[in-house]
Amino acid sequence: MFVLKDLSEENSIVNHILKELRDKNIQQDRYRFRKNIERIGYIAAYEISKHLDYKTTQTETPIGQATTLELEQHPVIATVLRAGIPLQNGLNQLFNHADLAYISAFRHHTSEKEFEIKVEYLASPPLHDRDLILTDVMLATGQSLVMTYEQFLSQGNPRNVHLVSVIGSRQGVEHVKAHIPNATLWIGCIDEELDENGYIVPGLGDAGDLSFGIKTQH
Repeated sequence: MFVLKDLSEENSIVNHILKELRDKNIQQDRYRFRKNIERIGYIAAYEISKHLDYKTTQTETPIGQATTLELEQHPVIATVLRAGIPLQNGLNQLFNHADLAYISAFRHHTSEKEFEIKVEYLASPPLHDRDLILTDVMLATGQSLVMTYEQFLSQGNPRNVHLVSVIGSRQGVEHVKAHIPNATLWIGCIDEELDENGYIVPGLGDAGDLSFGIKTQH
C-alpha cells in the first residue's frame, strides 16, 4: 500500500526550512542551502525511524543493566547523484550505521522542451530483505525516481521502501504512487504545478545547481 507523508501539513520547523530553501536571496548562500536540505533529511530520518523494526536487548551501564531497544537492521540510504547528496547526508547523520548507495540519473534533453531520463552508474550493497530509503530532492515528473528505484531492484527486493523528497509536484506524486505502490513517500511539501519544461512551480529552482554550482550538459 502506498502511504503519503506530507511533512508540511503540521506546524513544525520543516515549514521554516522550506521557506528558506525557496527564498531566492537566501539561496545565494550555497552552504546554507545544502545545510537546509540536510536538515530536511535529518527530520525525515527521525520520522522514518518510528516505522522500523526494533529488538529488545540488555545493556550494561556503569551502575547496572538496562533493558533497551536497538534496530534489528540498519537501512540502506540510496540517493540520486548529485543533487541528492545533501539529503542523503542528513539521513545518514541519524542512521549513522547505514549502508549508502548511489545512482546517476539525469535529464538528457532531446529538444528544448523534451527530455529522457538516463542512468549511467549504480553502486549499491545487496538489498534483499533490507529497509531501503531512496532520496530524490525534487520530485517533478516522478520519472527519475521510478527509474532509479527499478534499477536498484537489480540488487534485490527490499523488505520496506521509504522515499524521501524535499518538494514534489502533484503529478510527480501520482506517477510514483502508480509505479511504486508498496512504499511510503516522505515529502517536505507538494506544489500543484509543473511548467512546460517539467519544473515544479513555484518549486525552488535547480537543487543540484544551487547546492554545487551550475553544470553543463553533454
